[in-house]
Amino acid sequence: MSSCIFSNGVNSSQDEEQLDNQSGMLYGEYLQLDKILNSQRMLSARTNHPVHDEHLFIITHQAYELWFKQILFELDSVRAKFNSEDLVLDESQSLEILKRMNRIVLILKLLVDQVMILETMTPLDFMDFRNYLSPASGFQSLQFRLLENKLGVKQEHRVKYNQKYSCAFGNDPEAMKAIEKSETEAPLADLIERWLERTPGLEADGFNFWGKYKQAVGTLLAKQHKAAESQVNETVRQHQFMDYEKRKEIFDSIFDPTIHAALVSRGERRFSHRAMQGAIMITFYRDEPRFNQPHQLLMLLMDIDSLITKWRYNHVIMVQRMIGSAQLGTGGSSGYQYLRSTLSDRYKVFLDLFNLSTFLIPRGYIPPLTRHMKTKLSMSRDLIGSWNDTTGSEEIDMALERSVEASI
Repeated sequence: MSSCIFSNGVNSSQDEEQLDNQSGMLYGEYLQLDKILNSQRMLSARTNHPVHDEHLFIITHQAYELWFKQILFELDSVRAKFNSEDLVLDESQSLEILKRMNRIVLILKLLVDQVMILETMTPLDFMDFRNYLSPASGFQSLQFRLLENKLGVKQEHRVKYNQKYSCAFGNDPEAMKAIEKSETEAPLADLIERWLERTPGLEADGFNFWGKYKQAVGTLLAKQHKAAESQVNETVRQHQFMDYEKRKEIFDSIFDPTIHAALVSRGERRFSHRAMQGAIMITFYRDEPRFNQPHQLLMLLMDIDSLITKWRYNHVIMVQRMIGSAQLGTGGSSGYQYLRSTLSDRYKVFLDLFNLSTFLIPRGYIPPLTRHMKTKLSMSRDLIGSWNDTTGSEEIDMALERSVEASI
């Protein structure tokens, strides 16, 4: 049996010759390891008293920057796919968007866990080389600033110190150019908003989800009000009325465009009124085939926000552990106090998605889909399809609906 890989009981593949560098680049050459592995410059070594943990500090932050570069690479590709006039993508592109967004999520999980490696360093170990770091600071990470901008962190939502990027990059024209470009291009948040505004079923002359949803909420609130009125116990009765008034106020804030606009202007909401309608509709009907991938995308966007917040939190706790709450940062910030201020909702790009649960109603009150809408959402379509159906697609939908009726 000449095809057998074994000869006389010995694996002959072990005797094969390796290819030499004449066949192409070797591993180290391809990865340019000579540059990467020789870029750890320990400043403490210059004093002939090298601090062991400075090497860990450098390696960890270099690894962060490499992963930031990959996240930006993935994020730019996703933004490019969204950033088209008609937002039409085929199914393979839709799946590619989900794959790349999931990749970003997995990288961020890795970065969150990477903080634990730095925490193996004690405060005294850090103190041994901290003075060498000044005036360097994590605030000066160009790539993290670009990541925030490209996701959609608004300048007005940043804490005051975090707005002064010119102090950190003013002497680097290329860095300033990159930041300015990232601030003028459409961030992912704006592209998602534009896409949500085109959600099928929002049309007032079509399925009119928003009108049906308002009616369902009205029915739900009326039932709650009636239950409160019939309550005999005065204490319970007052509590139920307070709960009714609070829920009514919450729903009024989403139904009244003026109130919504005021909340957006105060930074308490991000998406346009129309985009919020689309996000709520996708959440209610996420089990429908056409909304399945969009709902997965919304979940991934929240994952990204959550993981960045967790990363910030882990960083804050580590800084407090290393230098306490009163010392200034090496870059001139208030240190722990400044970092703690970045944990607020102002840095959550997709804050509205987290708050969608505020507007959920029991399944029994969710407006049932019409047969035509059910057919439309059961079709196998892409993630970023032509949400606003053309005449041709409408004819196809009607034909399918007639086919379903005929079969019934």
